[in-house]
Amino acid sequence: MEAKAVSKFNMISARKVRIVADLVRGLPVERAVHTLSLTPKKAAPMIQKTILSAVANARQLDEAVGVSEDDFVVSEIQIDEGPTYKRIRPRAQGRAFRVRKRTSHIKVTVRASAD
Repeated sequence: MEAKAVSKFNMISARKVRIVADLVRGLPVERAVHTLSLTPKKAAPMIQKTILSAVANARQLDEAVGVSEDDFVVSEIQIDEGPTYKRIRPRAQGRAFRVRKRTSHIKVTVRASAD
């Protein structure tokens, strides 16, 4: 059984999120959540929330089986760039510099382990 969850328009660049996503890719869900709770990065709670949402989606799809969080593995995490918000920063002598606020989309797929 496989389930997905998507978190869109996160206010952090995709490059920063990919560093944290590489830590938990392929791990069991319980270990991935524990690792993310100890990771001091801004992206860690975003990914953790998306993983738990994917597990909840899997339980919702197949309530009769009664699988627990321990039975799932993070099979795929995909981090994509979202839209970039453009802002203006005032500078000296009437100039203006462009500030790009980057966003990201997080897609997580969990799969029931074949134990």
